[in-house]
Amino acid sequence: MVAVTGAASGIGALLTRRLAESEQIKKVVAIDERRGEAAEAQWHILDVRDPAIAEKLRGADVVVHLALDLDLETDPAARTAYNVRGTQTVLTAAAAAGVHRVVLCTSAMVYGALPDNDIPLSEDAELRATAEAAGVGDLLEIERLGRRAPRAHPGLNVTVVRPAVLVGGTDTALTRYFESPRLLVVAGSRPTWQFCHVEDLVSALEYAVLEKVEGEIAVGCDGWLEQEEIEELSGIRRMELPSAVALGAAARLHRIGLTPSPAGDLAYTMHPWVVSVSRLHEAGWRPQWTNEEVLAELLEEVAGRHTVAGRRLGRKDATAAGAAGATVALLGTAALVRRVRKARGRM
Repeated sequence: MVAVTGAASGIGALLTRRLAESEQIKKVVAIDERRGEAAEAQWHILDVRDPAIAEKLRGADVVVHLALDLDLETDPAARTAYNVRGTQTVLTAAAAAGVHRVVLCTSAMVYGALPDNDIPLSEDAELRATAEAAGVGDLLEIERLGRRAPRAHPGLNVTVVRPAVLVGGTDTALTRYFESPRLLVVAGSRPTWQFCHVEDLVSALEYAVLEKVEGEIAVGCDGWLEQEEIEELSGIRRMELPSAVALGAAARLHRIGLTPSPAGDLAYTMHPWVVSVSRLHEAGWRPQWTNEEVLAELLEEVAGRHTVAGRRLGRKDATAAGAAGATVALLGTAALVRRVRKARGRM
């Protein structure tokens, strides 16, 4: 018996449907604030922060906790409160209900993007990320709670799944990178790109549910793409900027509330954070998607969208930005600051 939180949408909905169709799973309990489409699952409508969730988990062997808010537009304080309290409640409730395994899903971003990272990083590599990128602070805290839970609740095991850049109906600072008119490259950096399609993530989560893998598990496509390969495959030209200009512009835009992406997000487009997926490989898992295939799907998904410095632009703004032909960061700073000044002048 498996319980899935966040089961009504996104990865949770895909996993719920997959588990409900599996002959190896007797029963799927789906938990969310609204009912999803998987009719085969037993639904419970409630907030994962509600301690009453313990009763809904009773009898479950495994809980997969996917009720996370990683929306770029959510107020950061509210997002953190939901993510951290929700994870705390689910872990405590699972232990109280006699569940023996909880599967958490974070991101390979927790390893941090640093110029001296090994390529690829071992799954046992130190987590060197900071809370300076959007949502990463929440993910680090979730991982901390996951490590602490077995000590606080003997008999409870925790498996953590860390996907690379997730693609397939997702909206993150990293997928928005490919919505820009030019690919921003910071001078002197060495970007490397490793993707993970949501279908591969769901199959990896199923491996964790069936206890074919345990511990800390990275998931993604085999290998990686260098920035030059990304540009060749996408047909999007680069716009190279000095580090001080790029980071300074990103910090100013975020500080005055014009973009959802803090300057820390840029590190993940500057430095390597490619991960090994050896534990899944040893268990017999293989990705069904290549990096090239996932990039092609991502480009198809974002076609027609226009983003500057992490902020989505309307059609009029996008046309003006393209015509200007200036750098992405400076375009964002100039255009967006002018708009705010005009708006304030009318108040």
